[in-house]
Amino acid sequence: MPDLKVLIVEDDEDVRLGCLQALELEGLTVIGAKCVEQVPRMAPQDFPGVVVTDIRMPGMDGMAYLRQLVEADADLPVILITGHGDVATAVQAMRDGAYDFIQKPFSPEQLVGVVQRALEKRRLTMEVRALRRQVAAIGGLESRIVGRSAAVVELRALVQDLAATPTDVMILGETGCGKELIARCLHDLSGRTGPFVALNCGGLPETLFESEIFGHEAGAFSGAAKQRIGKVEHAQRGTLFLDEIESMPMAMQVKFLRVLQERVVERLGSNRLIPVDFRVIAATKADLGALSEEGKFRADLHFRLNVATIDLPPLRDRREDIPLLFQYFVSQAALRLDRPAPEIRDSHIRELMAHKWRGNVRELRNEAERYVLGLKSSIGQGASDTPAPLSQTVEVFERGIIAEELRRQHGNISRAAEALRIAKTTLFDKIRKYGIETAPLV
Repeated sequence: MPDLKVLIVEDDEDVRLGCLQALELEGLTVIGAKCVEQVPRMAPQDFPGVVVTDIRMPGMDGMAYLRQLVEADADLPVILITGHGDVATAVQAMRDGAYDFIQKPFSPEQLVGVVQRALEKRRLTMEVRALRRQVAAIGGLESRIVGRSAAVVELRALVQDLAATPTDVMILGETGCGKELIARCLHDLSGRTGPFVALNCGGLPETLFESEIFGHEAGAFSGAAKQRIGKVEHAQRGTLFLDEIESMPMAMQVKFLRVLQERVVERLGSNRLIPVDFRVIAATKADLGALSEEGKFRADLHFRLNVATIDLPPLRDRREDIPLLFQYFVSQAALRLDRPAPEIRDSHIRELMAHKWRGNVRELRNEAERYVLGLKSSIGQGASDTPAPLSQTVEVFERGIIAEELRRQHGNISRAAEALRIAKTTLFDKIRKYGIETAPLV
C-alpha cells in the first residue's frame, strides 16, 4: 500500500498550520492548501488518503468541494471543519457522503483521532480495490497472453507466479515478441498501487537520459526552468519498465545501479536523497552476458537485474498459436477500424503457418490489420533466406493444423480426428509426438 496522506484545505492560516503540525507530530504525511483552487491536481478515486476541508472558504466552498469529491469517489473519506453556525449544514453533508465533521475550536487530539479512523477506512478500501484488480487480472491473463502451445501455457504460469513477488524481472526476447505486454501483466497482477512507468532506453539522447530517469530541480542546468520528477520517482509504489536496457549509456548504468541497490534517488541539482519503492522490469533483445564480456554493458548491473528471467519464445517456435492469434488480432482490428471481421480462409492460414515471422507477434498483428482492410498480404515478400528442410516444415505445419482443430473441437479428440479424416489412434500418436496441449478452451 502507498503511504497514506492527509490533505488539509483551510483558509485560516493559523488553523491550517495547527492542523499540519498536529498531524505531522503523529508521523503522518500532510499536504496543506488555503483554498480548493490551490489543491495539487489529484484523481480522487486514486488519492491514497483523506481530505479535511473547511466549509466556508473563498472560491469553491467546502460543500461544493465535498460534492465534487464524492461524485468522483464515494469511498473517499472527507472530514469537514465547521464553525458554530455550520453544524446543521455539516449534518446535511453527512447525509450527502461526508465521513465526519469537527467543530471549531477543536483540540489536536480530536483532529488526530478522527483522521486516523478515516485513514484506516481508506487503507482497507484501497486494499480491497487492489485485490479485486489482481483477481480480475488473473482471470483475464489467458485473454491477454493468447495461445495454447506448451510454451505459452508455461509462460502464463510463470507470469502469475512472479507477479506478486517484489523481485526485479528481466524479460528476454526478440523484437515484436510482446515484452511490454508481459511487463504490464506482471504489474497488473502484482497488486502494486503505483503507476506502470515505461521508458525506452534506446529512444533518448544521452544528454537527456539522466534528467529523464532521475529528474531535476529548477535551475539545475540551462533550460531547467522548473522542477521535474524523474521516471524512477514517478514509479513510486509501482513498476518501472526499462525497454532496450542494453542501450542505457554506460555512465547512467553506474548511477542506476546505485538506485537499484539503495532504493533512493537524487534529482539533478539536489543533495536530498528521496526513498523510492518501485519494482524494475527490464527487457532486452541482446545477450547482456556477452555484452558484459565485451565491456559494452556493466556486469554488476547485469547480475543485479538478472534475478528472475522470462524468456519469450519467438513466434516461429510456437506456430500452433498462429491461427488463434490471427483470429484474435483480426477481431481486435475489426472493432478498432469499425469494419466487419472478414472470414479467415484456410488457404491464408496455411500461408501464415509457413511464414518465417521475423517480426514475431507484432508482424502478425500488422498482417491481421491488413487482412481486415482488404489490403494485399505482405507475407512471403522478401523471403530470400535458405528455406527450412522439408521434414521440419511439414512437422511445423502438421502440428499447427492439429492444434487448431483441437481448439475448434474444444479438446475433443474423437471429433478432431473425424474432422481431420485420420484415425483416432494416429491422432493420439501425433499429439504425443508434438506435445500438443489438449485441454479444452473455457
